[in-house]
Amino acid sequence: MLAILVYATDPDTTNPAALTDLFESFTNPDNKHPLPVGLPSRIIKASKPILRVAEHTSSAGFASMKSQTEEKLGNCIEEATIESIQRAFAEDKLTSLQLVDLYLNRIQNLNPVLRSVLEINPHARVQAEEADRQRRSNSHHPRSFLHGVPVLLKDTIATDDKMNTTVGSYALLGSVVGWDAGVVEKLRNVGAVILGKVILTEWYYFRALGKTPNGWCARGGQAQNPYFARADPCGSTDYNSVVGLKPTVGLTCRAGVVPISSRQDAIGPMARTVVDAVHLLNAIVGFDPRDSEATSETAQFIHDGGYKQFLSEDGIIGKRLGVVRHLFLNTLNRSTVSTFENHLELLRARGASMIDDLNIPNIDIISDSIRSGELMLLQSEFKSSVNEYLKELAISFVRSLADIIDFNQNNPELEKLEEYGQQTLIESKRTNGIGEKERKAAEYLEKLSWDGFEKKMKAYKLDALMTPNISLAMTVLAIGGYPGFGTQAN
Repeated sequence: MLAILVYATDPDTTNPAALTDLFESFTNPDNKHPLPVGLPSRIIKASKPILRVAEHTSSAGFASMKSQTEEKLGNCIEEATIESIQRAFAEDKLTSLQLVDLYLNRIQNLNPVLRSVLEINPHARVQAEEADRQRRSNSHHPRSFLHGVPVLLKDTIATDDKMNTTVGSYALLGSVVGWDAGVVEKLRNVGAVILGKVILTEWYYFRALGKTPNGWCARGGQAQNPYFARADPCGSTDYNSVVGLKPTVGLTCRAGVVPISSRQDAIGPMARTVVDAVHLLNAIVGFDPRDSEATSETAQFIHDGGYKQFLSEDGIIGKRLGVVRHLFLNTLNRSTVSTFENHLELLRARGASMIDDLNIPNIDIISDSIRSGELMLLQSEFKSSVNEYLKELAISFVRSLADIIDFNQNNPELEKLEEYGQQTLIESKRTNGIGEKERKAAEYLEKLSWDGFEKKMKAYKLDALMTPNISLAMTVLAIGGYPGFGTQAN
């Protein structure tokens, strides 16, 4: 998924001093592990410090910068939006270069605790300077909402620059994709600044299901929840109070993104607000010949003028919303359930028609990846998909799932193999491609989706279904290839 930071720091660091070494702490924060066994010298060099970011600011200096920036944006830094940033650009109160430097200072202040950013793009400031030049010369018209705005990418989305794409694993450190992922190409085309890459659970949590901690990867260590240090940083959005938008499979291009399953994979935005997420979505949707089968089918449903035209304060009036409770509320505490109930009341007050406590007859099977056959199918799809991805890399020390497993076994301390294992990778390696058993599993999952949520939506003429548990909901959305939207409960 894409991630955008919507807070900043110093508006006056247009000429930062020599940048300080942080890359090694990003790639190996504990700084205790030996270099991977068997890596050629080119890749070993890639694990050394190759990046510098804006010089550290004192607490007093940071407070001053924060105050100045908020004055320019007309909002507190943490609540700044893409549109408020663009207004500051248009009024010459802020430049893209200043904004990038603000983010770099912010990352340097917070990343030692949060451990969420793996790499900074060494070309980010150059891209920002170019955006400023275009703005001054009016040479980039019509400018998009993302022009000159820094964007962070998950460490699964390839960039044709000096950054790595590793899914959090040292096995892919130093690999070269050779071209931008489809969504990155679209972001560059609208003038976004690619600021860097952020952490995820290594191999999408698919290295060892049930053992790998949420938010942990070998390269970055354990990421922290930004609101409560002991809380689980589970998922990209649900425990982190941000908006996440999962598009229909094929609405965005998957080319250049480390895959799991072409049947399920989807690339979507994360942001602080719904409007920001929609601006990001508008920038990355559309046909791409590198993912032609999926994107050509969905491109016909993309609305002229983008999705922002559908955002309205009165948009909920008359909408029919179904509420699914069974299983989704089972693991939630009373406070969360109470908050959910309050939101339902608010939606009713705003004019929505609520069809409550809908029963999905097969939800128990859908939510069980073994009974539904989803896990078995995903393991087969993952092996074939990741093998194909690795073969296409311009440079890589590993070329197959088997190579990844061998790498982990040869570097057990680096990859914390004893603590977390790699059982799911091993089980995936044992699969033999997509045969009759796998095809029947795919057909069964499609039937489960139709007989469950899809049939219920059609029967009740629903505009949307609501649940309070996005982690479980994502399983439903993934199996059916459906779109989904997660937002904060505040």
